[in-house]
Amino acid sequence: MTVLPAEVSIREVCLRDGLQLEDPLPTAAKLELLAAIVATGVREIEATAFVSPTKVPALADAAELSEHLRAFDTVEFSALVASPNGARRALAAGFGSIEYVVSAADAHSRANVGRSTTEATEAIADIVAIAHDAGAAVEVIIATAWDCPFDGPTNPQRSVDIAAAATELGADRIAIADTIGTATPVRVTELVDRVRPVIADLPLGAHFHNTRGAGLACAYAAVAAGVTRLDASVGGLGGCPFAPGATGNIATEDLVYLLRDCGVRTGVDLPATIAAAAVAQRLVGHELPSALLRAGDRLTSTA
Repeated sequence: MTVLPAEVSIREVCLRDGLQLEDPLPTAAKLELLAAIVATGVREIEATAFVSPTKVPALADAAELSEHLRAFDTVEFSALVASPNGARRALAAGFGSIEYVVSAADAHSRANVGRSTTEATEAIADIVAIAHDAGAAVEVIIATAWDCPFDGPTNPQRSVDIAAAATELGADRIAIADTIGTATPVRVTELVDRVRPVIADLPLGAHFHNTRGAGLACAYAAVAAGVTRLDASVGGLGGCPFAPGATGNIATEDLVYLLRDCGVRTGVDLPATIAAAAVAQRLVGHELPSALLRAGDRLTSTA
């Protein structure tokens, strides 16, 4: 019998990963969505990204949005960065936690940040030094950890090597990401089992997309393998602008529903999360892939 952890932490990524493929929303609309997300009780929110506004125009208001975050003092906010300069901008905006993405596949790395995997990995040292000097934490997220839209299947050792390098270079947390939604449970278990021994006692997180319908199954497999930190997006909103064919993240409400019925605590209120997904759907103006937004919770039968 599989023994699951008693609690899993969910980081809400709708405001960054969720919105990055959408037409830009006004900052006021993002704040409306943020308020709905905070009401779910989630304790970690990835708020934005300090990246090129020409490449990701939906997040061009990162600095402006950041000015409003201190009003939500129950949440730990983080921001994604792609370079040392992005790290400096995020820290100047007041973030105490940043995420730096390193793609395990060279072609995706070049499409995403204009550098090879090796070059992107080498930059971890600078980003960690910049963040730690400011008293901030760094999470290294390994993108295309299972497959790349350009290079095909990723050799698992590439992800393991990045995780080991990030640990040696002082990262505070590590995560593995299924950028294009191709992972399956067995492959998830295999990679988690290979990564965990090389990161010592650092927290290991996971990020899944539901492009091929296996996102929740992969999340369950990750939790069963000992992962206790998962990313999710209300409504299942999101995708990667540099990965053709990538679609939505696993939906926060679908994940909370699954974990609750498995006896795993998340601290996230399910009805409030379904309500936040409805807000996201209204603001972006198109149907979102969330199952619970369509069908509701079995305990309340309320969509």
